[in-house]
Amino acid sequence: MNSEGGVRSFDSFATSLPKGERRNPITHTQAPVTTGTSIIAFEYDGGILMAADMLGSYGSLARYRSVPRLLKVNDKTVIGCMGDYADFQYLQAIIEQMEVDEACKDDGFQTTARSLHSWLTRVLYNKRCKFDPLWTTFVVAGLDQDKPFLGFVDKLGTAYTDPIITTGYASMLATPLIRKAVEDKLKDKNEKLTLAEARKVIEDSLTLMYYRDARASNKYQIAIIPSNGEASIIEEPKTLLGDWSVAHLIK
Repeated sequence: MNSEGGVRSFDSFATSLPKGERRNPITHTQAPVTTGTSIIAFEYDGGILMAADMLGSYGSLARYRSVPRLLKVNDKTVIGCMGDYADFQYLQAIIEQMEVDEACKDDGFQTTARSLHSWLTRVLYNKRCKFDPLWTTFVVAGLDQDKPFLGFVDKLGTAYTDPIITTGYASMLATPLIRKAVEDKLKDKNEKLTLAEARKVIEDSLTLMYYRDARASNKYQIAIIPSNGEASIIEEPKTLLGDWSVAHLIK
C-alpha cells in the first residue's frame, strides 16, 4: 500500500529497492522461440508407431532442418515433443538423468511409459500453476505391463490416453486418415494394421503435413515400440520426395 492507501505498482516497488536489487519480471520463457510442429502416433498389430518431422522453426523462418524431436528414454519408452525446443531440451536433460539414476540402482526395473506420462503431467501442471509454463506438448509411447501405452500431455497439464494420438495440425489433417485406415481394417478383417500398413499410413500422413502445414518439413524420423519384448528403436532420418505437379491447381 502507498501513503494514500492505494496499491503500489510493480514499477514503484522495483525503483524503491536498493540499486543492486532492482529487478524486472521474468518474461523470457513466456513465448516459444524455436519450435517444432506435429507428432503422429498410433497402435498397430504388434506395438506403437510414432513419427515427427525434423524442422525447427524460428518464428516463421524454417531455420533448423535436422532437429530430432523423438527421444528414446529406454528400451520400452519413447517420447515425442511439439512446441518450444529449448523447453524440450530442458526436460530431456532431466529425463536422461533420471534414467541414469534408475540404471545405477541395478534392480532390473525401468521407467515405464505410464509412470513417465504421469510424471510429465505433474511437472507441466506445476509449471503452469506458477505462471511459467513449459511451452511443450508431449506424446509418450511405450509398454506398460507388456501392453501398448500411448499418452498425451500438454503445457497446461491436460492429459489423456488413446490408441491414436496426434498433435498440432496433424490432429485436424492426419487423424481422419489414420482412423479411416484403422477402422477399414477392423471392419474388413477384424484385425489391426500390420507394421507395413501402419508405416504406409504414417508416411502418407507426414506427406499430407508437408503439403499443408507451413511449419512442417519433408525430413522425418519414425520410432517403433514393439510389444513382443524387442527394444524400441528410432530409425535414421528419411526424406519425403513429394509430388508438386498439382501446385498449379492452387490459386
